[in-house]
Amino acid sequence: MAEPILSYKDLRVWQESVKLVELVYPLARRLPVSERYGLYGQLTRAVISVPANIAEGHGSSHRRVFVNHLSISKGSLMEVETYLVLIVRLGFARADEVAPVESQARLVGKQVNALIRSLRSPLPDP
Repeated sequence: MAEPILSYKDLRVWQESVKLVELVYPLARRLPVSERYGLYGQLTRAVISVPANIAEGHGSSHRRVFVNHLSISKGSLMEVETYLVLIVRLGFARADEVAPVESQARLVGKQVNALIRSLRSPLPDP
């Protein structure tokens, strides 16, 4: 039997998005100082937004609000994926160094999409 969801911290999607943050930060720290207010700031703000919006949405007592926050998380995730592409294309990291982070971002994206679908489906009759 599955463990009950008592807190946003119990959500696998939140847990995996925190892992994504943990993967992004070491990569972001390798960016040149000249990117401190550019790519570094954009990337770190976007990646932090993913679990933060999941948590905030879970705290709402309305499904529609939760779905809205999950949609914001999804948008932030797309930003992160774009910044990862740019990091490679601009020569700040190799593709093989970024691949595990991209893989984690895809996993989180699938989980966010699944949770959105689940929340949008009608509630079963009691």
